[in-house]
Amino acid sequence: MSAAQSPVSAQKPSPDSVLSRLGARSLVLVGMPGAGKSSIGRRLAARLDLPFVDADHEIEAAAGMAIPDIFEIHGEAAFRDGERRVIRRLLAERQLVLATGGGAFMSAETRRSIAEAGLSIWLKADHATLMQRVRRRANRPLLAGTDPEGTMRRLQEEREPVFGTSDLVVDSWDGPHEAIVASILTALEHYLDGHAPAVPETK
Repeated sequence: MSAAQSPVSAQKPSPDSVLSRLGARSLVLVGMPGAGKSSIGRRLAARLDLPFVDADHEIEAAAGMAIPDIFEIHGEAAFRDGERRVIRRLLAERQLVLATGGGAFMSAETRRSIAEAGLSIWLKADHATLMQRVRRRANRPLLAGTDPEGTMRRLQEEREPVFGTSDLVVDSWDGPHEAIVASILTALEHYLDGHAPAVPETK
């Protein structure tokens, strides 16, 4: 399915209207490190009165250690395996707004889990915005080398074509998070106009 780019609308959508058409589906935020998935996800969940979960925090809780330590001690492959299992479990438990790690959507298994339980939303940010944001935090193991800018560009080249298969694409610019949440709600309203939840047939 090709991604639906965030539309521009003069009329603000009602969270209740979005929720009613969303049905039981979850909303899953994907994108690069620094795209704002956690901070924007919390605000989106609050607007929709849904629980918010950060998959990275759940992975750390399950492993009993921080993500950089998981990478260092067990390696990236073990981290990705745990990430897939945690995301599958979270989506099976309840409807929610879920923020995923930057590499989670690269897993075909995870993409299937998301498609079965919810809608994927790519928070798309340009390189400069991503770098400005990731420099504020030190817990980015894949960006911990001597050339973080080069690493970020390489990861963008690898990942963005896959992110582009998301159900929705919303720009995550360096502006107020509430404005980005409003853009997500508008994009959702337009998307859901043509993608209502399936209704079981009655016999």
